[in-house]
Amino acid sequence: MEPLHIGLLLALVLFLLLGSGVWVAVSLLGVAFVAMQIFAGAPTGMVLGSSVWGGIASWSLAPLPLFIWMGEILYRSRMAEDLFSGLSPWLNWLPGRLLHVNIVGSGVFAAVSGSSAATVATIGRMTIPELRRRGYPDNMVLGTLAGAGTLGLLIPPSIILIVYGASAEVSIARLFIAGILPGLMLMLLFMTFTALWALWTGQQGAAEQSLSWRQKLQRTGRLLPVVGLIVAVIGTIYAGLATPSEAAAFGVAGALLLSALTGSLSWQNFKEGLLAATRTSCMIAFILAGAAFLTVAMGYTGVPRALAGLIGEMQLSPALLLLALTVFFVIMGCFLDGISVVVLTTSIILPMVEAAQIDLLWFGIYLVLVVEMSQITPPVGFNLFVLQGLTGRNIFQIAWAALPFFGVLLLGLLLICVFPEIVTYLPEQMRR
Repeated sequence: MEPLHIGLLLALVLFLLLGSGVWVAVSLLGVAFVAMQIFAGAPTGMVLGSSVWGGIASWSLAPLPLFIWMGEILYRSRMAEDLFSGLSPWLNWLPGRLLHVNIVGSGVFAAVSGSSAATVATIGRMTIPELRRRGYPDNMVLGTLAGAGTLGLLIPPSIILIVYGASAEVSIARLFIAGILPGLMLMLLFMTFTALWALWTGQQGAAEQSLSWRQKLQRTGRLLPVVGLIVAVIGTIYAGLATPSEAAAFGVAGALLLSALTGSLSWQNFKEGLLAATRTSCMIAFILAGAAFLTVAMGYTGVPRALAGLIGEMQLSPALLLLALTVFFVIMGCFLDGISVVVLTTSIILPMVEAAQIDLLWFGIYLVLVVEMSQITPPVGFNLFVLQGLTGRNIFQIAWAALPFFGVLLLGLLLICVFPEIVTYLPEQMRR
């Protein structure tokens, strides 16, 4: 059988397993086992052991559980309440008023959690009741949350950037820094769209009560420790003073200290945060292990080589290749979570990207932006499911509310394609 036919058959088996509700990691391992036993005839046991160990025993993955734990600690603190009370007085004057709290609050929390779903859940739990009570349209409340929640994948420390860096052998520190300007750009685009919508429709919503400068500063003062922790973690990486692993350990210690000082650190919260971080880290490691075995198995079948040859024969320009990959990744993201998309496709896609002379650092940010878009597309847009759980609304109604922000993400993707310096400028300034 031709390698491309084998690839199509294996892809069909994979989607059947995923569609039947089998865990992603088990599905990957199962397809790899079929590929090795039926199509490659290679010694499965030896390859399984070496590939799984090689996929997860990587020092570059060390920051992953630490950053997840830092997010879990702060998730159980009073940060969400402080975000709303600290940001709302300063954003009240903008067209759209408190809708901007969803966007800026998501951006700040994204720099703590590294997770899109956690960002949407935490900010949404606090802001949805408040904004509804003040009469803001449900579609914009849900749309701003769904769109801005995707910043959890991009603004460092991002879990998915760590996974991509380990898979593609790209510096995680440089990836973190590369995500800063695109993340800020997306926040600005979301806020601009929201302001234009408010001016166009005339729907401003109720304003926050007027406060004196002293009251505003008192409210904002509660945010400063968390913002200081974020700046310290990312700043030490940018300045070359700490590796991502060292910065992650510092972040955990700082989060524990802040949680203790604010009175939210109890033994119950500590235990729940540690267990949640352990579960999430093990889930990601399990997926990475399955993807590593599948990558090696696909190599034995010759599918990546044949696919790369087919793409080469088509003689696509870098722009057309990126357009094709954008469609491919958005479709993949409709059925898989972002981490699964990255670990499943990098081994096949990266040789084509390198052949097209596309910078792998830039491609990592591009990939995260496309995965962000898939987070708000049905049927498996994770942010949509989180909002459905918070509100009880139909998932397609939520997807409709998020549709304009899908367009904003598409605009952001176009901007980094036209102006790649948005991604590459800060990493080029880092100390070597």
